[in-house]
Amino acid sequence: MTKLEGGCQCGAVRYEITEDLMGVGVCHCRACQYASGGGPNYVALAPKSGFRITKGEPKRFVRAGGSGADVARVFCAECGTPLWSEAALPFLPVKAGSLDDNSTLEPAVHLWTSAAPPWHPIDPARPAFPENPPR
Repeated sequence: MTKLEGGCQCGAVRYEITEDLMGVGVCHCRACQYASGGGPNYVALAPKSGFRITKGEPKRFVRAGGSGADVARVFCAECGTPLWSEAALPFLPVKAGSLDDNSTLEPAVHLWTSAAPPWHPIDPARPAFPENPPR
């Protein structure tokens, strides 16, 4: 595994991922649309055990997610760049746009397609779920 690095646009917050990603997905839920500025959220699932903040202290906005459990949206307090989310999961959904190099990421699944705007294309070749997939 090659170490992945990322951070915000202004450089105030930096992080690294030192374990293999658990997957890459696209979330179309309404909260992700707010976080992305309109479209879905492209996320790389980083194991919590392999994730570390290397610079700065991000800000968190907490609200209930689709399951009813709290989800923290983590972002840079200086420039507002969305960075990752935190929930009661063994991984962090890291915003693909916050990685220094996201060119090798390819989404494998679409979630919360029931909330997707009609103008956003969803790849019919990928599995898609109207909400979260069953566990």
